[in-house]
Amino acid sequence: MMENAKAYIAKRVAKELKDGYVVNLGIGLPTLVPHYLPEDVEVTLQSENGFTGLGGAPEAGKENMHVTDAGGTPTTITAGGAFFDSASSFCMIRGGHVDVTILGAMQVDEKGDIANYKIPGKMVAGMGGAMDLLVGAKEVIVAMEHTNKGKHKILAECNLPLTAKGTEGHHIVDMIVTEMGVMKVTDAGLVLTEYNPEFTLEQIQEATGAKLIIADDLKTME
Repeated sequence: MMENAKAYIAKRVAKELKDGYVVNLGIGLPTLVPHYLPEDVEVTLQSENGFTGLGGAPEAGKENMHVTDAGGTPTTITAGGAFFDSASSFCMIRGGHVDVTILGAMQVDEKGDIANYKIPGKMVAGMGGAMDLLVGAKEVIVAMEHTNKGKHKILAECNLPLTAKGTEGHHIVDMIVTEMGVMKVTDAGLVLTEYNPEFTLEQIQEATGAKLIIADDLKTME
């Protein structure tokens, strides 16, 4: 496993965010993304539990139990941020007012379908706002480690309960970013557009449970 894989992934995902975007972050790895934004890029972070304008972590001892992200982690609100009820929050999400959502996943497949809330027989956190975000956000980026203890997370077809499923001509997930590479979901399948030179293309394919299409203009991840 690559050292500092989560930071490496978050840094690459941050390059996808443009100035002025409204962005929703899933719990875990996606919350690292704002730390790597370029200085000339400012985004508004939206949280489905009723905030826009989420800031960084509070100083130790100054946490406010009423100001947390969707995962329950204490956070802060930037100047101009807003608090609102859950109904209003999901009106924003379902109304298409979130430019990008960045989520983790248990599985993603070559069609862009995603499973990220349930493993039969195991206790997990549950769906939260993921179902709404996946169909409401203008763009969906999955940020995750490529495998789980060596087991494939990127598959030809998900075998866990789906959080969201695409339709013909419409993919739920647009992009997958892992420590091994960047993959775009297309009608033809998963296209590897960038790769981490610490791994060979053979290693990346071996760690992937779906056939990868190598882009003609394949680049190295930076």
